Amino acid sequence: MTDHHHGKHYTELPKGSVLAVFAGLIVAMIAATLDQTIVSTALPTIVGDLGGVDQMLWVTTAYVLTATVVMPVYGKVGDLIGRKGLFIFALVLFTVGSVVCALASNMGMLIAGRGIQGLGGGGLMILAQAIIADVVPARSRGKYMGAMGVAFVLPMLVGPLLGGLFTDHLSWHWAFWINVPLSIVAAVAAIFFLPKPRHKESLASFDVWGTVFSSAAVVMLVLATSWGGVEYDWDSPQIIGLFAGVVAMSALFVLAERRAKTPLMPLSIFKNRTFVLSTLAGLFVMFALMASMSYLPTFFQIVHGMNATTAGYMEIPMSVVYLVSSLVSGFLVSRNGRYKKLMIVSFALVIAGLVAMTSITQDTSVVLIVGGFLLILGFGMGLSFEILVLIVQNEFPASEVGTVTAATNFFREVGTTLGASVAGAIFTGGLTRALSEKLAGFGGTESLGVGANSITPGIVHMLPDELQRALGGAYTDALVPMFAAMVPMAIIGLVLMFLLKEKPLAKEGGSDVAGL
Repeated sequence: MTDHHHGKHYTELPKGSVLAVFAGLIVAMIAATLDQTIVSTALPTIVGDLGGVDQMLWVTTAYVLTATVVMPVYGKVGDLIGRKGLFIFALVLFTVGSVVCALASNMGMLIAGRGIQGLGGGGLMILAQAIIADVVPARSRGKYMGAMGVAFVLPMLVGPLLGGLFTDHLSWHWAFWINVPLSIVAAVAAIFFLPKPRHKESLASFDVWGTVFSSAAVVMLVLATSWGGVEYDWDSPQIIGLFAGVVAMSALFVLAERRAKTPLMPLSIFKNRTFVLSTLAGLFVMFALMASMSYLPTFFQIVHGMNATTAGYMEIPMSVVYLVSSLVSGFLVSRNGRYKKLMIVSFALVIAGLVAMTSITQDTSVVLIVGGFLLILGFGMGLSFEILVLIVQNEFPASEVGTVTAATNFFREVGTTLGASVAGAIFTGGLTRALSEKLAGFGGTESLGVGANSITPGIVHMLPDELQRALGGAYTDALVPMFAAMVPMAIIGLVLMFLLKEKPLAKEGGSDVAGL
């Protein structure tokens, strides 16, 4: 079967094989995502056991750093030599990293293991989305991309529970051992059901300098946003120097791409209007999502007196609605091949949800926040999250699917990193001011008995009611401006969707074996 739009020859896989491949991809993505949610729950126990509370930040940063760096690399190499072997290689790296973490006896070993995990995990996400584009026609792909929401939502639901069970009843090491059987299942599906790749180009043409400069830019960006406001002040020479380095490395990257025979991220893709609009929209969605979700558990604990586990589960309804809307959007797009109106509705709902969140006070009921505001936000985000990737894939030939998928996810990761750091800056700065105002009548932060940096939910709940309410007001006053700052981001995303020129998804095409 031929895809007439791109002029590529396709060989369809039997439906059973496609389903087996899809199941393997889902398991791999669940493993990578579940790892993050389990570790976040078990992290206090892990670092306490290994005596590295002061190095806690690096357990997360090491993974994000390596995963982000390798995303474009996996995308490009997959386009050059095929994705089957590369996917299995990523699984092996992820598994090795998990084993190193499980066996860690000190923080250095744990952080190294997390870095290795990221080298594999970054590839699993990119390659899974690209492989779906290889084995499923564009028109039918929406259903599969929508169903991939399971890989993001399921870990959100069961991750905190498993993390608690492992740390309380087994040991934190199982937070990493669980990845081994999941990776084996995914590898078996890939080995037996993905066709052998047809090597299209030699790795001799791989863009080494582009990789070096993009990696340097990513490392500096992640370090700047991770350290800013935590290890160093935002206006410190270290942070300013890192951001200057990001600009310099990005400029060198552009020069390298202009000269490269097979560029890591071809500058020509930025001439594609749909790619630019969809990728930027995805960046702004992730920016708003990370900023929105980062401090809600803290809000529920401080203001509403919940324990950590209960606060974490306040996000479950949003996750479920996200999954439902992701499936709905995938079904609708697959049925009629249209997506623009759906994307506009998506961003309109995100704006509505964020605006609603700006109305929160410390007296706003949890039911309204969780069952109202967050449901609107989750439904809106679910409608567009996976479909934005599909829209980009529909614009390019099979030989470039891996590259553009990686580029899209790369910029989403940038949005995630920037969103988390901006949210942190707004919240932390707002909290410092609000604490000074709210506690002025109680004698300042000295009335807490601890420093402002040492406030925990446990300490708050032991304070007198009047002081608890003052603290709750301070945290609420710090949270609301953060949501307000995200509204313009979502509005920009909506404008980008109005500018999108819709190209109906092709019905033709099966699997491009060369791309596997």
